[in-house]
Amino acid sequence: MIKSALCEMLGIQYPVFQGGMAWIADGRLAAAVSNGGGLGIIAAGNASGEYVKEQIRIAKSITEKPIGVNIMLLSPHADEVAQVVLEEKVAVVTTGAGNPSKYIKDWLEAGIKVIPVVASVAMAKLMTRLGASALIAEGGESGGHVGELTTMVLIPQICDATTLPVIAAGGIADGRGVAAAFMLGACGVQMGTRFLSAEECTIHPVYKEKILKATDLCTMVTGKRLGHPVRSLRTQFAREYAKAEFSGMPDEALEGLATGALRLAVQEGDNEKGCFLAGQVAAVVKKEQPAAEIVREVMEQAEPILLGASKWVK
Repeated sequence: MIKSALCEMLGIQYPVFQGGMAWIADGRLAAAVSNGGGLGIIAAGNASGEYVKEQIRIAKSITEKPIGVNIMLLSPHADEVAQVVLEEKVAVVTTGAGNPSKYIKDWLEAGIKVIPVVASVAMAKLMTRLGASALIAEGGESGGHVGELTTMVLIPQICDATTLPVIAAGGIADGRGVAAAFMLGACGVQMGTRFLSAEECTIHPVYKEKILKATDLCTMVTGKRLGHPVRSLRTQFAREYAKAEFSGMPDEALEGLATGALRLAVQEGDNEKGCFLAGQVAAVVKKEQPAAEIVREVMEQAEPILLGASKWVK
């Protein structure tokens, strides 16, 4: 069985994180992943501190294993959620869409492992200097907020730039992706899109069906004009938003178009106004299965590849 420094650091069986997907990664999904031996992560997204506290307590009622919380730093509730994770004594905090510098000292002093998502070497070096416990290096293949560099390019550069354990994210959904991440220098992986197919993931059936039927060219990136590019499924909403970006629409109005769009996708499966976040690897996801089975399956697939049992190696 594949082990890494990450397993010992966090007290988990497999070096697999479940991505912090806003309005998707709730307490039940996080607990299912943690019970399966990975690290389940509750997504704060744009939710209030009270919502996050409720989801943490739901997770703790289902599992005694470590769980994490992902804080989206663009959220107006980020300060509030930063305090909640201290009060609730979560094991791990991951961060995205911003710089968590002002929170790191307090989290570390509380014994929380701080693992920021980074999309550049410069941010990796800064987080290393500030005492982060590990880094999630996320390539632009991922769903949600994305950077410019691909996973294949980003991971080795981040590994060269830091002494911290590196978790690879973006475009990973099976054992081949896991093995590739380890070969690039990572000691763990984070998967988001793959867990959209988990039985414990409570997204609307329309959303789950779109993931299971996705093809290789099913996603697109919008939002670059506002400086916050997002990858989602190529739906009517995404196409219309892309047109609006180049229409001369004022920034404030453009931003308003996306307000609440993710929740409409997650909770209502709204084809016209919903934003269905997904990574490019959605085409690899072909079946619904328990979260614990997903964790175990990808690691079992990766092991023989890493041991040299590839059809390309004699």
